[in-house]
Amino acid sequence: MKVIRPICADDLDILHQIAIDTGPGFTSLPDNRELLEQRISATQKALHSDIQQCGPEHYLFVMEETDTGEVVGTCGIDAAVGLTSPFYHYRIGTVVHASRELKVHNSFRTLYLCNDYTGCTEVCTLYLQPDARHSANGSLLSKSRFLFMAEHPQRFAKKVIAEMRGYTDEQGQSPFWDGLGKRFFSMEYSEADYLTGSGNKVFIAELMPKHSIYIHLLPDEAQAVIGAVHPNTEPARKMLESEGFRYEEYVDIFDGGPTLAIRLDDIRAIHNSRYQKAHIGEVDESGPEFLISNTGLADFRCTKAHINNSGSITTISQATADALQVSAGDTLRIVELKGRVTS
Repeated sequence: MKVIRPICADDLDILHQIAIDTGPGFTSLPDNRELLEQRISATQKALHSDIQQCGPEHYLFVMEETDTGEVVGTCGIDAAVGLTSPFYHYRIGTVVHASRELKVHNSFRTLYLCNDYTGCTEVCTLYLQPDARHSANGSLLSKSRFLFMAEHPQRFAKKVIAEMRGYTDEQGQSPFWDGLGKRFFSMEYSEADYLTGSGNKVFIAELMPKHSIYIHLLPDEAQAVIGAVHPNTEPARKMLESEGFRYEEYVDIFDGGPTLAIRLDDIRAIHNSRYQKAHIGEVDESGPEFLISNTGLADFRCTKAHINNSGSITTISQATADALQVSAGDTLRIVELKGRVTS
């Protein structure tokens, strides 16, 4: 059984290996052991602090196999981005050039450097090892964050975003970067990616153009990937869209990947989740799976399992209870694992 729990100091080695495995474009996990250790410490500090409003806290979680203790994935939440260092995006807009005399009317799509998402909560750092990408493990890893946020809403902003990894080819090259960023930064994509993931963002403000960029002047290859995601990221995008996230015409300044956004209370897993009392017994496994979490903070646990519901009572197996570290009579938060928002 897979269970989601907060990261701890003992997970540093596997987190560092994940950072190496993710490759270019995964800025939230740089291949820097010291920085990764700091992020683990930041998680533990946040989990053991009495926080009543969102700030620059960072939370990292891991997916663990209960039978072996093996860590096979990670996910994260930044409670409020852009408070300690600028948080940049390109906003896609439209500029019109018209001449009544010549009867010419042209509309041009543009990119404008902005900080519009400052203060929003970001779900980030989602990575699942390839041999664990089955049995809805990806859904559990991604959506477990929503039950944590539902349980502790005061720690997060009213708006939530997710930056999707933009398109790169098999050699790790970004057509968007080659067509735009490289012309201003005079460095390779991998170097800029590493600097950003390491927290060094001053160079962005120093070197990026301050005026709108006309998209039609970029190379065709760069234009084609604006708002596109890396092939490995497509399932994550569809998963978030099934929870209600939507593309708002903002893209990453390095690889052109889309940023999805939603109000916290409108996330399906948050809006539809509810409290139940735990009962431990036999479970019918013919029905849908549910996301189930305890109500903890530093000892937060979340898993997926089949359940039996009867009023305010949810029956779970002993294995599920052990994974969640709950006993009969304890409070659970549950929501159906799969589902789509209705509008």
